[in-house]
Amino acid sequence: MAGMTIEPRLVPLGGIRALEVRRTLPTKGLPTIGPWCFLDHFGPTFQAMDVLPHPHIGLQTVTWLLSGEIEHRDNLGSNVRVKPGQLNIMTAGRGVAHSEFSCDIDESMHGVQFWVALPESERGGKADFEHFTELPIVDGDGWAATVFVGEFYGARSPATTFSPIVAAQIQLGSGLHEIDLDPAFEYGLLAVDMSVVIDGEQLESKSLRFLAAGESKLTIEVPFSTTVILLGGEPWEEPLIMWWNFVARTHDEIHQAREDWESGHERFGSVDGHDGKVIPAPPLPPVRLKPRVRRLP
Repeated sequence: MAGMTIEPRLVPLGGIRALEVRRTLPTKGLPTIGPWCFLDHFGPTFQAMDVLPHPHIGLQTVTWLLSGEIEHRDNLGSNVRVKPGQLNIMTAGRGVAHSEFSCDIDESMHGVQFWVALPESERGGKADFEHFTELPIVDGDGWAATVFVGEFYGARSPATTFSPIVAAQIQLGSGLHEIDLDPAFEYGLLAVDMSVVIDGEQLESKSLRFLAAGESKLTIEVPFSTTVILLGGEPWEEPLIMWWNFVARTHDEIHQAREDWESGHERFGSVDGHDGKVIPAPPLPPVRLKPRVRRLP
């Protein structure tokens, strides 16, 4: 099966002394997997997540926990605690702002956060936030999957989506497993807590395996029960510029969003509970931003 392995890189989330995350997407030569354009994996850790209000445009954020609890607040008035097995999905549209703080420093936190690029028809729309406490579970031969975005094996998440897409947490028993794929999709598989063997190739723990479109089967072999996360979607065809927390099509859109955030424009509103504290935008680079280009080896 055509694909590539992406090793994680460590990134501080919100500052030098902030929570460290393992980022696998985007990576050089691979800006997206379907519409998925960002993947952070954090924990297990007792380090706190303290992310003050910050803005987004042109994307959806997806928060999925395996342990711990995170409080989400946004300028729409949402104040929600998400727990394992529950889903937070926020649609930025033209602009949204939110904060995220871990709730219990005595409890280990472990989870993933994704961004989904919005298509041209939706990226200028209104912001929205959804929280789901019950999600569909589908059972396979020696495995069970919680479908938190899109559709998988006939089970559909209630979360709003704007592109053909899927994300599922799959609990595997020991042994060899065969998973059906949609040939129209490309996929990424994250080894969450231990190494696995995918189509005969070793994938180290915390790494991401990209699988090109066109395949209908995936084999996964594991010596012990383990968790993997599968994400996928139809290959992304639109130009995409990502800078800081923004997903856009042109440099000028990014520049305007930054100016609006720094000036306190109503586009991003305000997030209650933080005494006006926010994360300031970094300076733009001295060159015009250009769309990311896919260049697979």
